Amino acid sequence: MILAILHSTIRKEEKLIADAAGKKNIRVKLIDIRDLIFNLATYAEEFDIALERSVSTVKGTYAVEFLESLGKKVVNSLAVTRNCIDKFTTSLLLERAGIPTPSFSLVFSLPQAAQAVEEMGGFPVVIKPPLGSWGRLLAKVNDMDALEAVLEHKDVLGTPPQKAFYIQEFIPKQGRDIRAFVVDGRTICAIYRESSHWISNTARGATTSNCPVTAELHDICGRASDAVGGGLLAVDLFDNEGKLLINEINHTMEFKNSEEPTGVSISGAIVDYCRRKLEE
Repeated sequence: MILAILHSTIRKEEKLIADAAGKKNIRVKLIDIRDLIFNLATYAEEFDIALERSVSTVKGTYAVEFLESLGKKVVNSLAVTRNCIDKFTTSLLLERAGIPTPSFSLVFSLPQAAQAVEEMGGFPVVIKPPLGSWGRLLAKVNDMDALEAVLEHKDVLGTPPQKAFYIQEFIPKQGRDIRAFVVDGRTICAIYRESSHWISNTARGATTSNCPVTAELHDICGRASDAVGGGLLAVDLFDNEGKLLINEINHTMEFKNSEEPTGVSISGAIVDYCRRKLEE
């Protein structure tokens, strides 16, 4: 078996996956997608299954689409990728499946944003880019003056995706949130991400500790996985007064700070999943 790891920057996660594959006697082929030419007539890379790990969502998504058009197996699939890269799409799928998630709206102008906030019960709310990661360009908006300023900056200075305003109900996180690692619908482990800031991404300095996988956590993450199509997922959750809510779902999970506190080889589980997908 040859496992192709599609990458741009090689991070600690890709090194962990390559090491785990080596221990399982699986050959790894590192492919920098920035060097590829996506031409159906000339593409000649040989591998059995590809694992998409690009830092760039745009480049990674095009790579998955191209390889699937050639009949190649890719993890995660294009369908799962598209369901997870856009926060509005993910929220729609969760709500339609009856899975608890914060209230949300998508609007394109200030008057509609003000009405959406009112329909959610008022301030504070969180403004997020529909496409984005690492807690970047998030804004906690506490009043109408701040809403007007944030939306004006996005409308004048932002790229086209920034001009679609995804508004989410603000959920107090009591100092931490949860990231669960879900493989084919099964929650293999989870961490608490603790921070005094209202944003709890480890990319923003949050610390991690083990979170027990309860029956409730396993159930809601499994249902969320089904809603977006399964695969390898990192599911971010809030514990809102004892009730779990799905915040976001990530299709290219980062886990370098999670194997040690959980004692689980997430990288090994990723490799095992790729092998199972190849055998299907």
